[in-house]
Amino acid sequence: MKKLFLMLAVASLSLNAMAQEDPTEKYSVSTNSFWSNWFIQTNLNWSSYTVGSHGVFSAPFRKFPMGTDKDAACEHGFTAPSLSIAVGKWFTPGLGLRTKANFGWMGKAFDSDAPILLDVSEHVMFNFHNLFGGYDEDRVWNFIPYVGAGLAHTFKTPNGVSKAGTYSFSFGLLNTFKISRKVALNLELGYTNYGKELVGASEGGIMPKHRLNRLSLEVGATFNLGKGTWNKTPDVDAIKALSQGQIDALNAQLTDAQAENARLKDMLANQQKQEAQATAVATKTVTKVVAAPVSVFFNIGKAKVASKKDLQNVSDLAKVAKENNAKIVVTGYADSKTGSARYNQTLSEKRAKTVVDELVKMGVDRNNIECVGAGGVATLSPINYNRRATVEIK
Repeated sequence: MKKLFLMLAVASLSLNAMAQEDPTEKYSVSTNSFWSNWFIQTNLNWSSYTVGSHGVFSAPFRKFPMGTDKDAACEHGFTAPSLSIAVGKWFTPGLGLRTKANFGWMGKAFDSDAPILLDVSEHVMFNFHNLFGGYDEDRVWNFIPYVGAGLAHTFKTPNGVSKAGTYSFSFGLLNTFKISRKVALNLELGYTNYGKELVGASEGGIMPKHRLNRLSLEVGATFNLGKGTWNKTPDVDAIKALSQGQIDALNAQLTDAQAENARLKDMLANQQKQEAQATAVATKTVTKVVAAPVSVFFNIGKAKVASKKDLQNVSDLAKVAKENNAKIVVTGYADSKTGSARYNQTLSEKRAKTVVDELVKMGVDRNNIECVGAGGVATLSPINYNRRATVEIK
């Protein structure tokens, strides 16, 4: 039993470490309806039984297989096949319940008649991958410890009269491997401890004051019923930040345009030019306004453009650059509050490259574009405004 607890502890620490290495935001989900996320499981298993103080990890897999005499089985343990069926539901991606029924033939362990063991348990399940690593509907492997309690009953066949009922406690590790959205393979290791009444029920009173232990290895399949995925919760803060960021970018462009117009107004007041020259200056003014720095915003931890509307301003700037054969500088940023410096440097470079690729699609020569990753910064406030890339004519 100590070995099983040790396995659980090591697995938990490993998954915690994996989760902490990921600096990106977790996949938040909303709760589904009651009829969603149900499942059925069917398993074939091979069980090792031991009685009383004899360790569950001792000889039963090597000595006294099913069908041996009852005295040897009681002292050293025995093995036997079982079939289990379970029905359950995930209430969140990390927490679920299942009701599991196990039908086991206990061999000739207690009497010349083979007793049938029926064990029905209720299990609380914890999906460690979803709890510590965030929900991912494309994840193949899920690591699911569980703990539970239930009732057990033996039935003597064909002519036995001895029957017994008792409680049971169980825990174990369930591993599922996704095949499709509806089907997954199961690999389960479980431990169950039964009350003293179960062993003492057989005719003749064999070891009536000892508990029965069962260690089982199960292989089977999980079948998801109805909707088996979870809806992603909209990132309201990110949406608000994006909208505010777009407003700030427009205000910045307007300020630059007003400053440029004031400079040109002073120039025109001091010079007397012909109408054609004035028109040329006005055209140049429009060009300079369009060529003001443009910001493209991104969601937290992402290098995909959050709003295609930002690319319209980039398209106008690209047109000016092509007409004047000008150089363009694209600078990517990340907010310094999220992730490590190394991660933010890589993310800022990816964001800059995304905008460079969009400029190339707009017809700008890649040789005329300078791509810069500025890493994590805190230039703008609030901090989420820094999740952007700027585009300007050099």
